[in-house]
Amino acid sequence: MELKSSAYEAGSAIPIRYTCDGDDISPAMVWEDAPARTKSFALVLHDPDAPRRGGFTHWVIYNMDARMNQLVENIPRQGNVARVGMQGKNDAGQIGYMGPCPPSGTHRYVATLFALDTTLHLKPGARQKEVETAMRGHILETATLIGTYARIAATHR
Repeated sequence: MELKSSAYEAGSAIPIRYTCDGDDISPAMVWEDAPARTKSFALVLHDPDAPRRGGFTHWVIYNMDARMNQLVENIPRQGNVARVGMQGKNDAGQIGYMGPCPPSGTHRYVATLFALDTTLHLKPGARQKEVETAMRGHILETATLIGTYARIAATHR
């Protein structure tokens, strides 16, 4: 399984449009070669370099239909998104996407797509740990896409 974005290449900088310095909208994602037994997908966007224990989770989305192979740009920040799935709370306590906004330096942003053999029995607004617990034993395959970002203000100091 492979995860890509039309917004940025693996290992490259995430464009400002998708960050707190820009429009702060979610980038488009596309995936292919999911296992045949997939019943749903989940996606987590996490910053392991954030200056807090365990990093910072920017986006949690789950119960995406197995027939899906993409997320369009600018997913609405609501718990249940028609024809998409359910969104959880990021580590700021808000539902939906929160763009990269590192306090200093260049951070990595790891998008992980999970192909699952079930749908998760969770309500909208679940946190990453709840989703991870619900996925345990149901992950068929994963794919990752890593982008980087450094704040404009931080780079001109």
